[in-house]
Amino acid sequence: MYTDQLHDADLLQAVDGQLLAAMQEQVPLSPRPFAAVARSLNLPESLVLERLRALGTGPHKVIRQIGAIFDSGSLGYRSTLVAAKVPEHRLASAAATINEHPGVSHNYRRDHDYNLWYTLAVAPDSRLGLEATAQILHQRCGAVATRLLPTLKMYKIGVKLDLGGGTSGRPHRPSQEIAAKPARHHSAVALSQQEIEFVRVLQRNLPIEQRPFDAWAREAGVTVDELLAAAEQFRLRGIMRRFSAVLRHRQLGFDANAMGVWIVPPQRQDAFGAVAAGFTQVSHCYLRPSYSDWPYNIYTMIHARQRAEGEVILKAIASATGMQRFAALYSTHEYKKVRVQYFTGDSEAWEAGVSGGEPKRENLEVHCE
Repeated sequence: MYTDQLHDADLLQAVDGQLLAAMQEQVPLSPRPFAAVARSLNLPESLVLERLRALGTGPHKVIRQIGAIFDSGSLGYRSTLVAAKVPEHRLASAAATINEHPGVSHNYRRDHDYNLWYTLAVAPDSRLGLEATAQILHQRCGAVATRLLPTLKMYKIGVKLDLGGGTSGRPHRPSQEIAAKPARHHSAVALSQQEIEFVRVLQRNLPIEQRPFDAWAREAGVTVDELLAAAEQFRLRGIMRRFSAVLRHRQLGFDANAMGVWIVPPQRQDAFGAVAAGFTQVSHCYLRPSYSDWPYNIYTMIHARQRAEGEVILKAIASATGMQRFAALYSTHEYKKVRVQYFTGDSEAWEAGVSGGEPKRENLEVHCE
Protein backbone atom coordinates (compact mmCIF):
# COMPACT_ATOMS: atom_id res chain seq x y z
CA MET A 1 0.00 0.00 0.00
CA TYR A 2 2.67 2.49 1.05
CA THR A 3 4.87 1.75 -1.96
CA ASP A 4 2.07 2.86 -4.28
CA GLN A 5 1.43 6.03 -2.30
CA LEU A 6 4.93 7.30 -1.52
CA HIS A 7 4.22 10.55 -3.34
CA ASP A 8 0.95 11.21 -1.52
CA ALA A 9 1.74 14.33 0.52
CA ASP A 10 -0.88 13.71 3.20
CA LEU A 11 0.28 10.13 3.73
CA LEU A 12 3.92 11.15 3.97
CA GLN A 13 3.09 13.89 6.46
CA ALA A 14 1.21 11.39 8.63
CA VAL A 15 4.05 8.87 8.43
CA ASP A 16 6.64 11.52 9.24
CA GLY A 17 4.65 12.68 12.26
CA GLN A 18 4.41 9.13 13.60
CA LEU A 19 8.11 8.54 13.03
CA LEU A 20 9.28 11.74 14.67
CA ALA A 21 7.04 11.19 17.69
CA ALA A 22 8.42 7.66 18.13
CA MET A 23 12.04 8.60 17.51
CA GLN A 24 12.14 11.45 20.02
CA GLU A 25 10.67 9.11 22.65
CA GLN A 26 13.14 6.22 22.32
CA VAL A 27 15.09 4.38 19.63
CA PRO A 28 15.14 0.63 20.42
CA LEU A 29 18.50 -0.75 21.49
CA SER A 30 18.38 -3.69 19.08
CA PRO A 31 20.57 -4.82 16.15
CA ARG A 32 17.93 -3.54 13.71
CA PRO A 33 16.39 -0.58 15.57
CA PHE A 34 14.54 0.85 12.58
CA ALA A 35 12.88 -2.49 11.91
CA ALA A 36 11.65 -2.41 15.51
CA VAL A 37 10.32 1.13 15.01
CA ALA A 38 8.62 0.01 11.78
CA ARG A 39 6.91 -2.89 13.56
CA SER A 40 5.65 -0.64 16.34
CA LEU A 41 4.07 1.69 13.76
CA ASN A 42 2.91 -1.06 11.38
CA LEU A 43 5.08 0.34 8.60
CA PRO A 44 7.57 -1.29 6.20
CA GLU A 45 11.18 -1.00 7.35
CA SER A 46 12.15 0.30 3.91
CA LEU A 47 9.72 3.20 4.25
CA VAL A 48 10.98 4.04 7.74
CA LEU A 49 14.57 4.14 6.47
CA GLU A 50 13.61 6.26 3.47
CA ARG A 51 11.66 8.81 5.48
CA LEU A 52 14.30 9.07 8.23
CA ARG A 53 16.97 9.73 5.61
CA ALA A 54 14.81 12.46 4.11
CA LEU A 55 14.11 13.99 7.53
CA GLY A 56 17.75 13.83 8.63
CA THR A 57 19.51 15.33 5.61
CA GLY A 58 19.55 18.55 3.64
CA PRO A 59 19.39 22.22 4.68
CA HIS A 60 15.85 21.85 6.04
CA LYS A 61 16.38 18.61 7.97
CA VAL A 62 14.28 18.23 11.11
CA ILE A 63 16.31 15.49 12.83
CA ARG A 64 19.39 17.01 14.41
CA GLN A 65 20.92 13.76 15.66
CA ILE A 66 20.09 10.22 16.71
CA GLY A 67 22.14 8.83 19.56
CA ALA A 68 22.75 8.49 23.27
CA ILE A 69 21.82 11.35 25.58
CA PHE A 70 24.15 11.03 28.55
CA ASP A 71 23.90 12.57 32.01
CA SER A 72 27.04 14.71 32.18
CA GLY A 73 27.20 14.59 35.98
CA SER A 74 27.22 10.80 35.96
CA LEU A 75 30.23 10.91 33.64
CA GLY A 76 32.11 13.17 36.06
CA TYR A 77 31.66 16.35 34.04
CA ARG A 78 30.79 19.60 35.81
CA SER A 79 28.35 21.84 34.01
CA THR A 80 26.38 25.05 34.39
CA LEU A 81 24.08 27.42 32.63
CA VAL A 82 25.75 30.80 32.14
CA ALA A 83 24.10 34.20 31.71
CA ALA A 84 26.23 37.00 30.28
CA LYS A 85 25.54 40.68 29.75
CA VAL A 86 27.28 41.71 26.52
CA PRO A 87 27.13 45.05 24.67
CA GLU A 88 24.94 44.59 21.60
CA HIS A 89 27.65 45.63 19.15
CA ARG A 90 29.90 42.85 20.50
CA LEU A 91 27.30 40.12 20.72
CA ALA A 92 28.17 38.16 17.56
CA SER A 93 31.91 38.18 18.22
CA ALA A 94 31.34 37.30 21.89
CA ALA A 95 29.21 34.32 20.90
CA ALA A 96 31.87 33.16 18.43
CA THR A 97 34.54 33.33 21.15
CA ILE A 98 32.41 31.36 23.59
CA ASN A 99 31.53 28.77 20.95
CA GLU A 100 35.20 27.88 20.57
CA HIS A 101 35.07 25.99 23.86
CA PRO A 102 34.13 22.33 23.13
CA GLY A 103 32.10 22.17 26.34
CA VAL A 104 29.70 24.85 25.14
CA SER A 105 26.76 22.96 23.64
CA HIS A 106 24.00 25.62 23.59
CA ASN A 107 24.42 29.33 23.03
CA TYR A 108 21.48 31.70 22.49
CA ARG A 109 20.70 35.36 22.35
CA ARG A 110 17.70 36.15 24.58
CA ASP A 111 15.64 39.30 24.86
CA HIS A 112 16.94 40.61 28.20
CA ASP A 113 19.81 42.73 29.55
CA TYR A 114 21.43 39.36 30.22
CA ASN A 115 21.37 38.68 26.52
CA LEU A 116 23.78 35.78 25.97
CA TRP A 117 22.93 32.41 27.52
CA TYR A 118 25.08 29.33 27.13
CA THR A 119 25.74 25.98 28.73
CA LEU A 120 29.27 25.05 29.74
CA ALA A 121 30.71 21.67 30.73
CA VAL A 122 34.26 20.76 31.72
CA ALA A 123 35.85 17.31 31.81
CA PRO A 124 36.53 15.40 35.04
CA ASP A 125 40.27 16.02 34.69
CA SER A 126 39.93 19.69 33.73
CA ARG A 127 43.04 21.63 34.73
CA LEU A 128 41.14 24.89 35.12
CA GLY A 129 37.81 23.70 36.49
CA LEU A 130 34.38 25.14 35.81
CA GLU A 131 34.62 28.54 37.52
CA ALA A 132 38.02 29.50 36.10
CA THR A 133 36.95 28.39 32.63
CA ALA A 134 33.86 30.59 32.89
CA GLN A 135 36.03 33.50 34.04
CA ILE A 136 38.30 33.12 31.00
CA LEU A 137 35.30 33.07 28.67
CA HIS A 138 33.91 36.12 30.49
CA GLN A 139 37.11 38.07 29.90
CA ARG A 140 37.69 36.91 26.34
CA CYS A 141 34.18 37.67 25.12
CA GLY A 142 34.08 41.15 26.64
CA ALA A 143 31.02 40.60 28.83
CA VAL A 144 30.02 43.34 31.25
CA ALA A 145 28.81 40.75 33.76
CA THR A 146 28.59 36.97 33.92
CA ARG A 147 26.52 34.85 36.30
CA LEU A 148 26.92 31.11 36.81
CA LEU A 149 23.62 29.27 37.22
CA PRO A 150 24.36 25.60 38.00
CA THR A 151 21.56 23.13 38.60
CA LEU A 152 20.74 22.82 42.28
CA LYS A 153 17.77 20.52 41.73
CA MET A 154 16.32 19.00 38.59
CA TYR A 155 12.56 18.49 38.42
CA LYS A 156 12.33 17.51 34.75
CA ILE A 157 14.46 17.11 31.65
CA GLY A 158 13.51 15.83 28.22
CA VAL A 159 12.34 17.60 25.06
CA LYS A 160 9.32 15.83 23.56
CA LEU A 161 7.61 18.12 21.11
CA ASP A 162 3.86 17.78 20.58
CA LEU A 163 3.78 17.04 16.84
CA GLY A 164 0.09 16.28 16.62
CA GLY A 165 -1.03 19.90 16.52
CA GLY A 166 -4.26 19.08 18.28
CA THR A 167 -3.25 20.43 21.69
CA SER A 168 -0.76 23.10 20.69
CA GLY A 169 -1.09 26.15 22.91
CA ARG A 170 -3.56 24.57 25.32
CA PRO A 171 -1.83 24.03 28.66
CA HIS A 172 -2.31 20.54 29.96
CA ARG A 173 -0.62 18.41 32.57
CA PRO A 174 -1.02 14.87 33.91
CA SER A 175 -2.41 14.03 37.29
CA GLN A 176 -0.62 15.38 40.35
CA GLU A 177 0.41 11.82 41.19
CA ILE A 178 2.59 11.78 38.07
CA ALA A 179 3.68 15.40 38.22
CA ALA A 180 4.98 15.07 41.78
CA LYS A 181 7.84 12.74 40.83
CA PRO A 182 10.95 14.88 40.21
CA ALA A 183 13.71 13.54 38.01
CA ARG A 184 16.70 12.06 39.79
CA HIS A 185 20.02 13.89 39.84
CA HIS A 186 22.82 11.37 39.38
CA SER A 187 26.28 11.59 40.91
CA ALA A 188 29.48 10.69 39.09
CA VAL A 189 30.21 6.99 38.73
CA ALA A 190 33.52 5.25 38.11
CA LEU A 191 33.80 4.06 34.51
CA SER A 192 36.20 1.48 33.16
CA GLN A 193 38.29 2.25 30.07
CA GLN A 194 36.01 0.00 28.03
CA GLU A 195 32.93 1.85 29.30
CA ILE A 196 34.53 5.15 28.34
CA GLU A 197 35.09 3.75 24.86
CA PHE A 198 31.42 2.74 24.73
CA VAL A 199 30.46 6.33 25.62
CA ARG A 200 32.67 7.68 22.83
CA VAL A 201 30.95 5.40 20.32
CA LEU A 202 27.34 5.69 21.50
CA GLN A 203 27.36 9.51 21.55
CA ARG A 204 27.77 9.67 17.76
CA ASN A 205 25.03 10.20 15.20
CA LEU A 206 23.49 6.82 14.41
CA PRO A 207 23.69 5.91 10.71
CA ILE A 208 20.28 5.37 9.12
CA GLU A 209 20.74 1.85 7.79
CA GLN A 210 19.43 -1.62 8.57
CA ARG A 211 22.17 -2.60 11.04
CA PRO A 212 23.65 0.70 12.24
CA PHE A 213 25.34 -0.66 15.37
CA ASP A 214 27.55 -3.17 13.51
CA ALA A 215 30.31 -0.70 12.61
CA TRP A 216 30.27 0.84 16.09
CA ALA A 217 30.66 -2.59 17.71
CA ARG A 218 33.59 -3.48 15.44
CA GLU A 219 35.31 -0.20 16.33
CA ALA A 220 34.81 -0.87 20.04
CA GLY A 221 36.14 -4.42 19.62
CA VAL A 222 32.98 -6.11 20.90
CA THR A 223 29.92 -7.83 19.46
CA VAL A 224 26.74 -5.91 18.70
CA ASP A 225 24.99 -7.67 21.58
CA GLU A 226 27.76 -6.64 23.99
CA LEU A 227 27.59 -3.00 22.86
CA LEU A 228 23.81 -2.89 23.19
CA ALA A 229 23.95 -4.60 26.58
CA ALA A 230 26.39 -1.92 27.75
CA ALA A 231 24.05 0.79 26.45
CA GLU A 232 21.14 -0.75 28.32
CA GLN A 233 23.21 -0.86 31.50
CA PHE A 234 24.05 2.81 31.03
CA ARG A 235 20.33 3.50 30.82
CA LEU A 236 19.47 1.45 33.91
CA ARG A 237 22.25 3.11 35.94
CA GLY A 238 21.12 6.60 34.93
CA ILE A 239 24.34 7.30 33.03
CA MET A 240 22.38 7.50 29.78
CA ARG A 241 19.01 9.22 29.96
CA ARG A 242 17.79 7.72 26.72
CA PHE A 243 18.82 6.77 23.19
CA SER A 244 16.68 8.85 20.88
CA ALA A 245 16.41 11.50 18.21
CA VAL A 246 16.88 15.20 18.91
CA LEU A 247 14.70 17.33 16.66
CA ARG A 248 15.19 20.81 15.26
CA HIS A 249 12.45 22.87 16.92
CA ARG A 250 12.24 25.73 14.47
CA GLN A 251 12.11 23.49 11.41
CA LEU A 252 9.02 21.91 12.96
CA GLY A 253 7.34 25.26 13.53
CA PHE A 254 8.22 25.75 17.22
CA ASP A 255 9.53 29.29 16.83
CA ALA A 256 8.67 30.62 20.30
CA ASN A 257 11.14 29.00 22.69
CA ALA A 258 10.78 30.70 26.06
CA MET A 259 12.80 30.32 29.20
CA GLY A 260 10.29 31.05 31.93
CA VAL A 261 12.14 32.25 35.03
CA TRP A 262 10.36 32.39 38.39
CA ILE A 263 10.84 33.84 41.85
CA VAL A 264 9.76 31.09 44.23
CA PRO A 265 10.24 31.14 48.04
CA PRO A 266 12.35 28.26 49.42
CA GLN A 267 9.41 26.60 51.17
CA ARG A 268 7.43 26.50 47.90
CA GLN A 269 10.16 25.41 45.49
CA ASP A 270 9.62 21.65 45.45
CA ALA A 271 5.85 21.97 45.20
CA PHE A 272 6.21 24.48 42.37
CA GLY A 273 8.74 22.28 40.55
CA ALA A 274 6.48 19.24 40.75
CA VAL A 275 3.47 21.07 39.31
CA ALA A 276 5.40 22.96 36.61
CA ALA A 277 7.21 19.80 35.51
CA GLY A 278 3.85 18.14 34.99
CA PHE A 279 2.95 20.45 32.11
CA THR A 280 3.65 18.58 28.90
CA GLN A 281 4.84 21.77 27.14
CA VAL A 282 7.59 22.17 29.77
CA SER A 283 10.69 20.29 28.62
CA HIS A 284 13.09 21.32 31.40
CA CYS A 285 12.49 22.46 34.97
CA TYR A 286 15.40 23.36 37.26
CA LEU A 287 16.16 25.07 40.54
CA ARG A 288 19.19 27.38 40.16
CA PRO A 289 20.91 30.02 42.34
CA SER A 290 19.78 33.65 42.36
CA TYR A 291 21.77 36.89 42.59
CA SER A 292 21.19 40.44 43.76
CA ASP A 293 20.64 41.53 40.16
CA TRP A 294 18.97 38.27 39.12
CA PRO A 295 16.32 37.16 41.64
CA TYR A 296 14.89 34.24 39.63
CA ASN A 297 15.54 30.73 40.91
CA ILE A 298 13.35 28.23 39.01
CA TYR A 299 13.51 27.81 35.25
CA THR A 300 10.89 26.26 32.96
CA MET A 301 11.67 25.80 29.27
CA ILE A 302 8.64 26.16 26.99
CA HIS A 303 8.48 25.24 23.29
CA ALA A 304 5.54 26.87 21.52
CA ARG A 305 4.64 27.70 17.94
CA GLN A 306 3.90 31.35 18.72
CA ARG A 307 4.71 33.73 21.56
CA ALA A 308 1.04 34.02 22.43
CA GLU A 309 0.94 30.27 23.08
CA GLY A 310 4.03 30.51 25.28
CA GLU A 311 2.41 33.26 27.32
CA VAL A 312 -0.74 31.18 27.79
CA ILE A 313 1.32 28.25 29.10
CA LEU A 314 3.31 30.39 31.51
CA LYS A 315 0.16 32.04 32.84
CA ALA A 316 -1.38 28.59 33.33
CA ILE A 317 1.65 27.55 35.38
CA ALA A 318 1.30 30.74 37.42
CA SER A 319 -2.37 29.98 38.02
CA ALA A 320 -1.70 26.35 39.00
CA THR A 321 1.11 27.22 41.41
CA GLY A 322 0.04 30.61 42.75
CA MET A 323 3.43 32.05 41.77
CA GLN A 324 2.96 35.33 39.89
CA ARG A 325 6.49 36.75 39.77
CA PHE A 326 8.03 35.50 36.57
CA ALA A 327 9.56 36.66 33.29
CA ALA A 328 9.70 35.09 29.83
CA LEU A 329 13.03 35.22 28.01
CA TYR A 330 12.64 34.23 24.36
CA SER A 331 15.55 33.04 22.27
CA THR A 332 16.01 35.36 19.29
CA HIS A 333 19.12 33.80 17.77
CA GLU A 334 20.77 30.40 17.99
CA TYR A 335 24.56 30.70 17.94
CA LYS A 336 25.25 27.07 18.75
CA LYS A 337 23.34 23.90 19.49
CA VAL A 338 25.21 20.61 19.57
CA ARG A 339 25.76 17.77 21.99
CA VAL A 340 28.79 17.80 24.25
CA GLN A 341 31.26 15.18 23.05
CA TYR A 342 32.59 13.32 26.06
CA PHE A 343 36.12 11.94 26.54
CA THR A 344 37.41 13.23 23.20
CA GLY A 345 40.31 15.34 24.49
CA ASP A 346 38.97 18.50 22.81
CA SER A 347 38.41 20.38 26.07
CA GLU A 348 41.90 19.50 27.26
CA ALA A 349 43.29 20.84 23.99
CA TRP A 350 41.35 24.11 24.49
CA GLU A 351 42.77 24.45 28.00
CA ALA A 352 46.29 23.79 26.75
CA GLY A 353 45.89 26.73 24.40
CA VAL A 354 44.85 29.10 27.18
CA SER A 355 47.71 31.32 28.29
CA GLY A 356 48.14 33.95 30.96
CA GLY A 357 47.72 31.84 34.08
CA GLU A 358 44.88 32.14 36.54
CA PRO A 359 42.25 34.64 35.31
CA LYS A 360 41.28 37.70 37.32
CA ARG A 361 38.02 37.27 39.19
CA GLU A 362 35.89 40.29 38.30
CA ASN A 363 32.18 40.70 37.57
CA LEU A 364 31.68 36.95 38.05
CA GLU A 365 29.63 35.53 40.87
CA VAL A 366 29.92 31.82 41.55
CA HIS A 367 27.48 29.71 43.53
CA CYS A 368 28.23 26.02 44.07
CA GLU A 369 26.84 23.57 46.58
